[in-house]
Amino acid sequence: MSKIFESARTIAVVGLSPDPRRPSHGVARYLQRVGYRIIPVNPHVDEVLGERAYPSLRDVTEPVDVVDVFRRSEFVGPLVDEAIAIKAGAVWLQDGVIDEVAAQRARAAGLDVVMDDCMMRRHAAGHY
Repeated sequence: MSKIFESARTIAVVGLSPDPRRPSHGVARYLQRVGYRIIPVNPHVDEVLGERAYPSLRDVTEPVDVVDVFRRSEFVGPLVDEAIAIKAGAVWLQDGVIDEVAAQRARAAGLDVVMDDCMMRRHAAGHY
């Protein structure tokens, strides 16, 4: 986990909501405030937190270090495949998001994987 935080600069947040009451918004805002570049991935918005949003990971036009997923577990498989395709360094599945098969595919492709955990909570606590 420490490797992810220490090496990451750019985090694509899949499912990032423009609604400040949503967990994805709070986590992304925190990560942005502590110095990470946030790339919103949400096909329903044009911009979140002052950053251009992309409809999918494959549409992102710059390198991505971490793909932070705020989608239900049943949607993880294709997202992991996209993370592998764009050569992301890691996939982080937020609280309650678990897909062991997709995680194994990601690891086999060389990506670091964290499941069922919160990036903001880990970073803020320094437990990495």
